[in-house]
Amino acid sequence: MDFKQYITIVEDYPKEGIRFKDITTLMQNGQVYKAAIQELGKYASELDVDVIVGPEARGFVVGCPLAVEMEKGFVPVRKAGKLPREVLSVDYGLEYGKDSLTIHKDSITKGQKVLITDDLLATGGTIEATIKMVEELGGVVVGIAFLIELSYLNGRDRLSQYNTFSLVTY
Repeated sequence: MDFKQYITIVEDYPKEGIRFKDITTLMQNGQVYKAAIQELGKYASELDVDVIVGPEARGFVVGCPLAVEMEKGFVPVRKAGKLPREVLSVDYGLEYGKDSLTIHKDSITKGQKVLITDDLLATGGTIEATIKMVEELGGVVVGIAFLIELSYLNGRDRLSQYNTFSLVTY
């Protein structure tokens, strides 16, 4: 299936010169959304995954249905102050400053095989921060899966030591 035809390109959003890739039009079509998750599931089924991890918020729209499809658990990675129990936190760089992500300290067990999912691979900073937390908790990142990859931003280079899959590449 050509998933690109279900992704809307929004010109000059959020600022001039940006061609925003809007996945909401893909998700609005139940058959296409299901097919996309199933394609990611084919990739993931070869990895012997124990649990799926995804950063908020769009990592949830990929990771949660994939977890259901694979009958695996899902672990959310959230911004600081959003998780109620004891957390591990990591700061990571943004284009104009830095942000922080957190994960519950008891959400990953030593040796657990983890698949990290997100909607988009751009520069790789969010996923790099997520990997750092998973590995600090003793998890083993066996793969990383995205709906979309913006190859011209070279995010895959940051993740070169990991098995990385993208459904659609621009």
